[in-house]
Amino acid sequence: MRPSAHNTNVVFPGNNLVSHSITSSSVFKQPIVIGFISLVLTACGGGGGSTSTPTPTPTPADTTKPVISITGEQALTIGFGELYSEQGATATDNVDGSVSVSIAGSVNNNVNGDYELTYTASDAAGNTATATRVITVFTGNTSPESYAGYNLLWSDEFSGTALDNAKWGYDIGGDGWGNNELQYHRPENASVEGGFLIIEARKESFGGRSYTSSRINTKDKFSFKYGRVDIRAALPEGEGLWPALWMLGQNFSTVSWPYCGEIDIMEMIGGNGLENRTVGTAHWNNGGVYESNGTTKKPYAPVSYGGNYSLSGTETLANAFHIFGLTWTPNSITWYIDGVQYHTMAIDSGASLSAFQKDFFLIFNVAVGGDWPGSPDANTVFPQRMLVDYVRVFQQN
Repeated sequence: MRPSAHNTNVVFPGNNLVSHSITSSSVFKQPIVIGFISLVLTACGGGGGSTSTPTPTPTPADTTKPVISITGEQALTIGFGELYSEQGATATDNVDGSVSVSIAGSVNNNVNGDYELTYTASDAAGNTATATRVITVFTGNTSPESYAGYNLLWSDEFSGTALDNAKWGYDIGGDGWGNNELQYHRPENASVEGGFLIIEARKESFGGRSYTSSRINTKDKFSFKYGRVDIRAALPEGEGLWPALWMLGQNFSTVSWPYCGEIDIMEMIGGNGLENRTVGTAHWNNGGVYESNGTTKKPYAPVSYGGNYSLSGTETLANAFHIFGLTWTPNSITWYIDGVQYHTMAIDSGASLSAFQKDFFLIFNVAVGGDWPGSPDANTVFPQRMLVDYVRVFQQN
C-alpha cells in the first residue's frame, strides 16, 4: 500500500493560515519553525501513525514478615521476689524499615513458675511476626553469708557474664566417664547469666554422642581440706538426667579413682518420682592407697557409704532452689539439705580412710544416661538446666 499524505494546517495569531503538505514513507519527527513558534510534526506511513506508552511493571506484593530482635536473653531465671526488668525488643522490615513492637504478658515475681512474654510486630502490608521470652521465677531456700566460728575461704556468686576462668576449668569429652554416660561434655553448655551458673543438657549430636552437657571443676585452681560448703541450686528433671555437685581428691591425677576419694555433696536421679530426693555419698578404696612400701598400690576395692533425703508433698529439687550443704572435719563428714542434717559418716586418719584427710576440689555437672539413671525416655524434655546461684566454702577459725 502506498503511503498516504498528511496535511497539517497551523494557525497563527492574526488568522494567517499557512498550509503544509507532507508526504513520508516512514515515521519521523521534525520541528518546523515559523515566526516565533516551533511545532513538532509527526508523520507516519503504513496507513497512519500513533505513539504507544509502555506498560509499567507492577510492584511485587510485600509478603515478608518483620524480623524481631529481643534485647537480652530469651530465657532467663530470677529469684523469688527479685524485680524483673524488661529490656524490650526491636523489629525491622525489608520494606518499611523500623516498625514498632508490642509486648503482651506479665511476670509475677512472688509466684513460682514460668512466665512467657510475647512480642508482636506488623508492617504496613499486614505481615505479622511474633517472638517470645520465658522468665522463670524460682522460690527456694537461702543460707547465711557467714557462720560463727568460720571464715569465708572461697566462693563464687556467679555475678559476671561468663564463667571465671581463674576459678573454674572444664572436663571435655564423651567417653562415658566411667559410668556409660551418653553425653559429650563441652564448654559451650556452661554459661553465666542473670547471676546464675547454668549447665544445660541438650539433645543434639556432637562428638559421636546424642546429647551434650558440661562439667566444670576447680582442679589446680582451688582445693581445700575440712570446712563447710553451701551450694544453692535448682536441678533439671526427667528420666535419664543425673545432676551432681561433688568433689574429688586433689591427687586424682596421680593415684586415680577410688584411691583419691570422692565426696558427693548432692546427686539426683531424674524420673520415676525421684526428683524430690537428694543423695549424699562418700567413695574410697578399702584398705587405702599404698602398701607399706609407699609405692605399690593396694588392690582395687571401691566402697561407698551414703544416705538420702526426700522432700515432702509435691515439692521437687527442680521447681525451687535448695541449699545442698556439707560439713567436713578430721572426724566426720555430714550432709544437709536446707539446713536439715540427713546423713553423717565417721572418718579417721587410718589407712583405709586416709583419702579424706587430704585436699579435695569441686566438680559440677549434669550427666545424661548412665548405669545409675538409665537412658532418657520419650517423656524427657530437652534442654534441661541446672542453675547454681552460689557456692561458698567456709573454714573454721
